[in-house]
Amino acid sequence: MGCGRVGSSLARILERHGETVAVIDLDVEAFRRLGPDFEGRTVKGAGFDRDVLIKAGIKQAGGFAALSSGDNSNILAARVVRDEFGLQNVVARIYDSGRADIYEKLGIPTVATVRWAAVQAMSHLLPMVAEPVWRDPSGSTLILQAPLDARWIGRSVADIEHDTGARIPTIVRLGTGMVPSAETIVEAGDVIYLSVAVDGLAKLRSVLQ
Repeated sequence: MGCGRVGSSLARILERHGETVAVIDLDVEAFRRLGPDFEGRTVKGAGFDRDVLIKAGIKQAGGFAALSSGDNSNILAARVVRDEFGLQNVVARIYDSGRADIYEKLGIPTVATVRWAAVQAMSHLLPMVAEPVWRDPSGSTLILQAPLDARWIGRSVADIEHDTGARIPTIVRLGTGMVPSAETIVEAGDVIYLSVAVDGLAKLRSVLQ
């Protein structure tokens, strides 16, 4: 639902992966963003309207993404799809980060666009401040991008995990992500992500600082 820049991009990506895609939008002109090669279905209407959803094929769908520009519309559509059609594989785009936390607790995965962009910008402006980039729906665990301490360079992942009390699920090196082993050696320029339980976040931040 939503054929803006995000929705149209996702639709094309899914189609390239061999998926059958239907796109819902109130504005027919928005479908132009899909390009001439798009082979999926386009449906005019509101993504929380049951008749529109049925026309788009919701009863056969394997997943639903609510990506319009309105938080209320996205959450309403996600809840209709989940509660009335029984489709659990849903995700909603949310601009209000406060609402995102609430809906995550309701079991609706959200993409908090503004929060994500702000955190990414801050990681460049204030590299020594670690802010979460992902939380699980229950809010009990999170992943954050850690500032690279020069003292970590040349040390193993196991050593850093021991020092921080966190796990390192991913390292991005020269623009490519990898899942490190305990023996992986940290190099200059690495972007390190740490996974930690919420009750251990204060201790982790103290160690990082």
